[in-house]
Amino acid sequence: MAKKTVTRSSRLGPAERSAAITALKEKELDILVVGGGIVGTGSAMDAVTRGLRVGMVEARDWGSGTSSRSSKLVHGGIRYLEQLNFRLVREALIERGLLLQRIAPHLVRPVRFLYPLKTPIIERLYIGAGMLLYDLFSYSGGRPPGVPHHRHLSKRQVHKLMPSLRDDALVGGITYYDAQVDDARYVASLARTASFYGAHVASRVRVEGFLKVGERVVGVQAHDLLTGERFDIRARQVVNATGVWTDDTQAMVGERGQFKVRASKGVHLVVPRDRFQSKVGLLLRTEKSVLFVIPWGRHWLIGTTDTDWNLDKAHPAATAADIDYLLKHVNKVINVPLTREDVEGVYAGLRPLLAGESDETSKLSREHIVAHSVPGLVVIAGGKWTTYRVMAKDAIDEAVAALDGRVPESTTEDIALLGAEGYQAAWNKRAKIARAFGVHKVRIEHLLNRYGTMTDELLDLIRARPELGSPLPGADDYLEAEVVYAATHEGALHLDDVLARRTRISIEAWDRGVSAAPVAARLMGEVLGWDDARVKREVAFYLKRVTAERESQEQTSDAAADRVRLEAPDISIEN
Repeated sequence: MAKKTVTRSSRLGPAERSAAITALKEKELDILVVGGGIVGTGSAMDAVTRGLRVGMVEARDWGSGTSSRSSKLVHGGIRYLEQLNFRLVREALIERGLLLQRIAPHLVRPVRFLYPLKTPIIERLYIGAGMLLYDLFSYSGGRPPGVPHHRHLSKRQVHKLMPSLRDDALVGGITYYDAQVDDARYVASLARTASFYGAHVASRVRVEGFLKVGERVVGVQAHDLLTGERFDIRARQVVNATGVWTDDTQAMVGERGQFKVRASKGVHLVVPRDRFQSKVGLLLRTEKSVLFVIPWGRHWLIGTTDTDWNLDKAHPAATAADIDYLLKHVNKVINVPLTREDVEGVYAGLRPLLAGESDETSKLSREHIVAHSVPGLVVIAGGKWTTYRVMAKDAIDEAVAALDGRVPESTTEDIALLGAEGYQAAWNKRAKIARAFGVHKVRIEHLLNRYGTMTDELLDLIRARPELGSPLPGADDYLEAEVVYAATHEGALHLDDVLARRTRISIEAWDRGVSAAPVAARLMGEVLGWDDARVKREVAFYLKRVTAERESQEQTSDAAADRVRLEAPDISIEN
């Protein structure tokens, strides 16, 4: 009997992963993307929608590195105006409008920020001019920006918006809009959309070497970390989109890279929304950079730091000093100071910066660079989350220039992610949907803002198994159905994938997911065929991760925090 293949599926589950690995082994690809962060998934999406044969592999989970640990902002970058980097700001603001209005309106939404003014007249004129320029750039892409323009406020108006601000912290303020995104969910959705269009994508597949004919790269040596199988993947062009691991990946080729990528650590805190009163987010200047206080559901995100990091790239660790630095700066402007006891969650991520002359990472470039480092291998590095689509387009442009025949131009500015089409109509019907399923309207809003029109698939799961409509222990915002869906449709393969990325329980729950872990593991096990021993193993590894993260955040130095964090290794076939 002929083997049945999975085609044009909007699911990214075990069957689709198996089919993708079979295709990766059997077919020569036009483009193979190495790295499943925001730039890698964007590159796979760009290439496959040009009609190319495309594969993508990721050593861990989609977005598990830098791309799930950002400030969760889609923004132009106010501070780049002061650096006179107008091109980068304009490019990012045009992309912000695209993401808000066309590509992912269910995942990207406007957020309002306050910039408090500390001196009268001169500062208002200076910052106001920058905000005006920011607004003008956002209109320069030929379509409306998708957010309101900035506004000048008196001191009284500011206190009405943010009653918890100290009276001596400002003389007035300016509000402006940017956008925010659940970065991890976006990356997983992008990988799933690329798969839907025909890309063969597989996470937990590590590249351990490159195949070469003479000096030309013709593929990679891959290792399936779920099964232990090793196999070759052949491709006419390979795209290295590994972010902070760029130098390590380049070293496998045996060639010295044309540029270096330097890692900068950014730490964020999560605190409950009720710890201070405000209807808007906050932008503060520090002696090194800028600091954001960002509304995030029932929480605030506070970040970020900007320090050099030369230790383990997979698990950057926050220190007690990082946490104290953020609390100190926020406490300068709010009435009731925050303490360590107010911190629900902490996460650290690494920015892949192009190494330059400056010793300070805050001054290194957020520009990106594309290079054909050796024949058959394109490297894309640098950049920022917001401009991932432009980076991906540039990387694939470089790759297709070396392919025979005419390849269509990029079309990704017009292609929405799965769940985006019809989102506004579904949002307008949210009260009707809630009545039909007998759930609160807020619950439907939560699902629509995570799954868009794919919410129907979640509701179908609950209709078939009403018990899946129950919230997870210690994480009331998330339903049991979301765990099942993560495993059946969103490529989640380990418990950590669900608690840290498909949901944000690991940073939002007071216990960081300890209560939810056994229930979530059991639900995943039903889908993925885990026995009781495997379920217990997944839970044990997750609990070890939580303990190691908590203890690392008590350390005073990066070296000590790194050592403690690495006491909890990633789960794999080897352990």
